[in-house]
Amino acid sequence: MFEARFQTFDDAADGAQGSRRVAALRAELKRRGLDGFLVPRADRQQNEYLPASEERLAWLTGFTGSAGAAIVLTERAALFVDGRYTLQVQSQADTTVFTIEHFVDNPPAVWLESNVKAGDKIGFDPWLHTSDSAERFARACAKAGATLVPVEDNPIDALWTDRPAPPHSRVTLRPLALAGEAAADKLARITDELQKLRADTLIVSDPQNVDWTFNIRGSDVAHTPLALGFAAIPRDGRPRLYIEPEKLSNEVRHALEEVADVHATGDLARDLATYKDKTVLLDQASAADALTRIVSENGGKVMRGADPITLMKAVKNNAEIAGTRAAHLRDGAAMTRFLCWLDHEMPSGKLTEIEAVAALESFRRDSGLLKDVSFPSISGAGPNGAIVHYRVTSASNRVIGSDEMFLIDSGAQYEDGTTDITRTVINGTPTDEMRDRFTRVLKGHIAIAEAVFPVGTTGAQLDPLARVALWQAGLDFDHGTGHGVGSYLSVHEGPARISKLGHTPLKPGMILSNEPGYYKTGAYGIRIENLVLVIAAASPDGGEKPLNAFETLSFAPIDRRLVDPRLLTSQELHWLNNYHARVREAIMPLIDPATQSWLERATRAL
Repeated sequence: MFEARFQTFDDAADGAQGSRRVAALRAELKRRGLDGFLVPRADRQQNEYLPASEERLAWLTGFTGSAGAAIVLTERAALFVDGRYTLQVQSQADTTVFTIEHFVDNPPAVWLESNVKAGDKIGFDPWLHTSDSAERFARACAKAGATLVPVEDNPIDALWTDRPAPPHSRVTLRPLALAGEAAADKLARITDELQKLRADTLIVSDPQNVDWTFNIRGSDVAHTPLALGFAAIPRDGRPRLYIEPEKLSNEVRHALEEVADVHATGDLARDLATYKDKTVLLDQASAADALTRIVSENGGKVMRGADPITLMKAVKNNAEIAGTRAAHLRDGAAMTRFLCWLDHEMPSGKLTEIEAVAALESFRRDSGLLKDVSFPSISGAGPNGAIVHYRVTSASNRVIGSDEMFLIDSGAQYEDGTTDITRTVINGTPTDEMRDRFTRVLKGHIAIAEAVFPVGTTGAQLDPLARVALWQAGLDFDHGTGHGVGSYLSVHEGPARISKLGHTPLKPGMILSNEPGYYKTGAYGIRIENLVLVIAAASPDGGEKPLNAFETLSFAPIDRRLVDPRLLTSQELHWLNNYHARVREAIMPLIDPATQSWLERATRAL
């Protein structure tokens, strides 16, 4: 029916190899005089999505989730996952080799302290851990009388004979019309911040920040248009960009050399060794412990903190805002066509989760402007929808049943913007409980969408608004209400978020998701997600504080059949009807007549 060009549904790693590969790793460790080894799911820059060449955890264990770690000791091994992956890990990893542990209930450092012996030497790759992580493991080892030992080369790489080559995608220049600010101007702002921080040099280890600063993009990892590289930006002097030369065309190299010296990535360590008596700012979240070690061992002073680029990048300029608005209109048309198609196909009782994802990708691809999906789509029918970060595979693929809820969380990467949207729909007739829960989630969504808040307000302060209606029924959801979103960059962007951990003040120009939910294990899941833009709001007469608010960017109908109007206030009902009127006005000119007729019905006022 439809081809899923970007989505991979089957798991590529082979858990059946776990026993043999762990045995080989133990033999290699013994040869090196080590009694154990830490295996995080990470690359040198702590990327969310890893190049295939960096998937060491998947190679060793078979587990392909987006968050995990393993510790292999001489006589035992543990694989750590969070609550999203408790089912997936059981089906992928060899549980006769690995004990499965929970990241929160029994964190890796705690497990390590309890399982190592005095005198043990535990190896770790300092390029795959931040300094905070390395120090946490070092303390755990020390408490047990063991030692954490950095390795110069990763022992898994010596065993992984068919390891894929590192990515070398071509780097592209981001047009100024989309970037909205020249690289030279961004660099000037960054050096101003370094003056305030009294840092001599910033090492930019987050590739999102590198690409934003130099107005470049690439395709080195799935779903995020990254050109992997590093940068060194001095307070005084010329910046250095470290990126593999074969990625650069003559045109791109010439443009980059106008603002920076361009070097191969391998030159970074050599150059860091020359920073004697210099104060070097390293990003606490993404800088490898290896960078800290090189600077410190060569007489430099490490300053750990937040890369100032992260906050600059989060506040979108006018060109980026215009781009995301255009992207959301385009994406809203594709989403509306999909929801219309879904309404016609679900009653057949034959439509599967995979087919739904493939269809949505095809509708997006019809625009001719789709670059990639912004993350693997979450397509959950019935009980699968209750798994918050469910990823459909050929083994788990389920038909969307009669009188069943279907949740689809998906997004797109267009050159002018990144999207992320979730809709939950009913195939047939909902129960009263379904309508009650859906409407409570909707009330939380509306509360965020309509929020007006003083300048300086953080996401943590707004997060309860999304939960009050659920709390009143003794219900809640266990994820944050919203995350930051990039401009043709990562769909999960810091530092701003709407959650208990969202301590960054929200500023005009930031783009975040608004996605409260409810999940009944074994039955159904509900999530309603739009992206919102922080904007300045007018103060009422007599107001004493400047205010901000949200503009909703996403355009797609919310399933009216799941709404119980009796639970909505008149103001909430007005918001829903007004939102649907906006969807009609924006999307009608972009869709075919049959979809227009469906949209008219789907957005009729309640």
